[in-house]
Amino acid sequence: MFVESVVRWGLWSILFQFGQGVSAGSCPPRCVCRPEAKEIICSGKNVNSVPEGFSSDVRRLDLSRNRIKTVGRRQFSGLLQLQELNLSDNSISMIEVEAFLGLKNLRTLLLKNNRLKILPVGVFSGLSSLRFLDLSQNEILVFLDYTFKEMFNLQTLEAEENDLVFISQRAFFGLQNLQELCLDRSNLTSIPTEALSQLQSLTKLRMLRLTISTLPNNAFRRLQRLQSLVISNWPALDTMAGNSLIGLNLTSLVISSCNLSAIPYAALRHLVYLRFLDLSYNPITVIQGNLLGDLLRLQELHLAGGSLLKIEAGAFRGLSFFRMLNVTSNQLTTLEESAFHSLGNLQVLRLDGNPLACDCRLLWVVRRRLRLNFDGHQPTCSSPSAVRQREFRDFSEKELPRVFTCRPARIMDRRPQEARVEEGTTVLFSCKADGDPIPAITWISSTRNVISPAGRIRVLPNGTLEVRFAQVQDSGTYQCLAGNAAGNESLTVGLYVKGVSRNRSIPFFTEEGWVEPSNPQTANSSAQMAKPFPFDAKTLIIATTMGFLSFLSSVAICFVFMFFWSQSKGQIKHTATIDFVPRSSVGGGGEGGDGGRFTMKLI
Repeated sequence: MFVESVVRWGLWSILFQFGQGVSAGSCPPRCVCRPEAKEIICSGKNVNSVPEGFSSDVRRLDLSRNRIKTVGRRQFSGLLQLQELNLSDNSISMIEVEAFLGLKNLRTLLLKNNRLKILPVGVFSGLSSLRFLDLSQNEILVFLDYTFKEMFNLQTLEAEENDLVFISQRAFFGLQNLQELCLDRSNLTSIPTEALSQLQSLTKLRMLRLTISTLPNNAFRRLQRLQSLVISNWPALDTMAGNSLIGLNLTSLVISSCNLSAIPYAALRHLVYLRFLDLSYNPITVIQGNLLGDLLRLQELHLAGGSLLKIEAGAFRGLSFFRMLNVTSNQLTTLEESAFHSLGNLQVLRLDGNPLACDCRLLWVVRRRLRLNFDGHQPTCSSPSAVRQREFRDFSEKELPRVFTCRPARIMDRRPQEARVEEGTTVLFSCKADGDPIPAITWISSTRNVISPAGRIRVLPNGTLEVRFAQVQDSGTYQCLAGNAAGNESLTVGLYVKGVSRNRSIPFFTEEGWVEPSNPQTANSSAQMAKPFPFDAKTLIIATTMGFLSFLSSVAICFVFMFFWSQSKGQIKHTATIDFVPRSSVGGGGEGGDGGRFTMKLI
């Protein structure tokens, strides 16, 4: 028994040492092999080419941070179980066609930070199981047609920080399951609409740091499943066509750090499923009232770091699920309660970084300061001077009625204003108001319409109503409304315009501009004779003198021309002798008569 046990132990020792030898032999030099994890780590070993001798059952192979320059055809064909291949941070400039053929189980391929310029068609042949492909930080110039045609199961494609100038229309053909695409920091000058239309399963699209200036209509057509679109750091983007986002069913939209001067209401109105909207770091100055109501499911709006001066009443009307507003670091002086559809759902409010005027308009915020979440950034008063730099949380309930107050609007000069003028006269009506905050001046026309700052009838920046070239139809009463958060006051003025006969000789003004008068014929000739002569004596003298001088100049030019023409013809005879036969008074001919002659002097 003892001998049998010794023999058995010896056999097991030999088998173990043999296995160790085989295992050691399957690990390339300068690499670290972990058989239990079925992975080989050759990262940062300064190898110049892909090593040989990998174990056939390896599942993870890391060749990153080396000096590999090329990947040959079927370089990894024996690694049938390989699931992750990392070739990042090398100097690869050439990958041959069918380089990865045979890697039918590969899920992840990392080629980040190499020197690839062109991806030949067929370079990814055999990668039908690939889920994640990273091509970022290369020098790729173009994606050719059918570059990814066999990658049916690819879900994520990272292609940021390349030199892309063109994406062929069918470059993404075959990527029917792609869900995420990143195209940051390329040289594209327009949206590759046709290429993107191949990606009908795409749910996330990120495009950062591009030089595109306009989003045209139908820029993202046929991307019905797209849920998240990120457009950021496009400093030239200042225009979005009204139908640029048509056909999308986005739930999240980011258009930040661009050059939009206004919220693109027309482009957004189709996005009825949108929940998250970020327009931060755009030079937007106002959120207008009643224009975001189509975004029924909107929950968060971020407009930080812009040029926002005003949020109008009703700005968020219709947004019954609205719970977060971030307008930090703008130029807002206030935010009135009337901007919101309902305050019941509002949870997070970022107002910090604005020059807030702490008056009655912000009283609703201060009273909710314990329930509202300021995200760790308390709003701070900038005025009045007595409470400057004080945070909202510092105010006690007793202080609020004394500090957060307003003075109602009051029109300073209420004396009656009535103007009776002739047609064509320019009329001014003054309306100055006082209050805290400063009242807004609005003028209502005689037809009950709000008068704008532009047009023939307009409101000047100081609140004065100007009626230029008054017409008969302008007659009526006009109303000035001065209002602020504490109250309103109105003033009515009257304008009466007397019409002028149109059969005068001078031009007159209409809505279309200046019109020259017509002179219709009438039966009464004495009425025509009675019309005042349209020119004075001075005008007649000037006109006559100019006409006489023009005539003399023309005659002089003709004489000079004739003189030089005659000189060019040489000597001219000044006399001419003419022979003739006088006609007989009887009969036809002058056969029997004598001839005659006379001499004529030419002048």
